[in-house]
Amino acid sequence: MMLSVARRFLLAMAACATLAAPLAAQGAAQGLSPQQRAEVVEVLRDALKRDPSILREALASMQEAETRDRGEAQRSAILARRDALLADPGDPIKGNPQGSLTIVEFFDARCGYCKALHPTLQALLRADPQIRVVMKDLPILGPASVVASRALLAAQRQGKYAAFQDALMQLRGEPTEAALQAEAQKLGIDWARAKRDMEDPAIMARLQHNLGLARALSIEGTPALVIGSTLVPGAVDLPTLQNLVAQARQEARQGG
Repeated sequence: MMLSVARRFLLAMAACATLAAPLAAQGAAQGLSPQQRAEVVEVLRDALKRDPSILREALASMQEAETRDRGEAQRSAILARRDALLADPGDPIKGNPQGSLTIVEFFDARCGYCKALHPTLQALLRADPQIRVVMKDLPILGPASVVASRALLAAQRQGKYAAFQDALMQLRGEPTEAALQAEAQKLGIDWARAKRDMEDPAIMARLQHNLGLARALSIEGTPALVIGSTLVPGAVDLPTLQNLVAQARQEARQGG
């Protein structure tokens, strides 16, 4: 009986690895006598000795709660920034510009996981012609990433963003200036014009805006996708993407 009582007490108090001191302090705040607090601590110690899984269960419960709270906070942040995510007229678009569902992709042109995700996204676009993808360049992997993002946004001004982004996602080496120029020229991009546009402060301002938006959404790395009100970190497979798209459409039908 003592063990089951201790288990319920421990879970209810959301215990952690240093159970004894916090619970004793809490007991003091609730008016327990020193003897009663000592008995509580002893009960917990005895329970943990008998069944260490109590602590694992408590920690798992806390972790689940934290994950749930983080997800709710991210959903709220997405809804609060819906226009910045979905309706910024300056953002590059892939897929169907008039698509019924929009996915937002934060990516770094040098990110290996972004490159791994790229063919999966391409397959999704081929399979579902009603998807619109908003591209958010997020160069977080150093100066070379910034240069690549500036080149991409310069190519956008020549109507070549999507093709250039595809090329950089398939590039196996570093996006040096020579590599960028070579890939750009294959696509008919005026490199001299692109070089001038890369220095435009408006392009750096857009990258800074993307960074601020990523921070507001608590994005910690690339790639990161926003699908409906869900933030999806990292590379995922095609069935997962399709399930998330279906969930987002169901959410939209329900007015979420």
